[in-house]
Amino acid sequence: MKIILIKDVKGIGRAHDEVETNDGHALNYLIPKKLAIPATAVAKKEAETRRKQVVGRSELNTKLLMQNIASLADANIMITAKANEKGHLYNAIGESEISKAAKEQASIDLPEEAIKIEKPFKELGTFKVPVSAGEAFGEFSITIQAEI
Repeated sequence: MKIILIKDVKGIGRAHDEVETNDGHALNYLIPKKLAIPATAVAKKEAETRRKQVVGRSELNTKLLMQNIASLADANIMITAKANEKGHLYNAIGESEISKAAKEQASIDLPEEAIKIEKPFKELGTFKVPVSAGEAFGEFSITIQAEI
């Protein structure tokens, strides 16, 4: 049975794709769970329109994110956190804290998915934070200092 996916479904396809699947799987699972609709002529046209809109929006978001990455290159974001006397943080600093600090201090909206740190920071100091969006790569510095 041909269906058009409404949402991304692991192992089957991405949203707005037309895929062929077993009748039982489509009729008993995908369609009742509102993950897909039958692939009619009208549904195909609507899916194509939505796909173009999504691609257009993602291209625009990527361009804006590349501009934000370029403007962050010279920035040094300061984050204060509670730490012990040895310089170890009580709570690790991850993507969400870095994104929030970038928005507050540099007025740059940086999604958490664009921040590519290997693991959260658990110590005081200055660190380089890699950032990527599509094909654009960059990095900026953060300084983690102890709360007084």
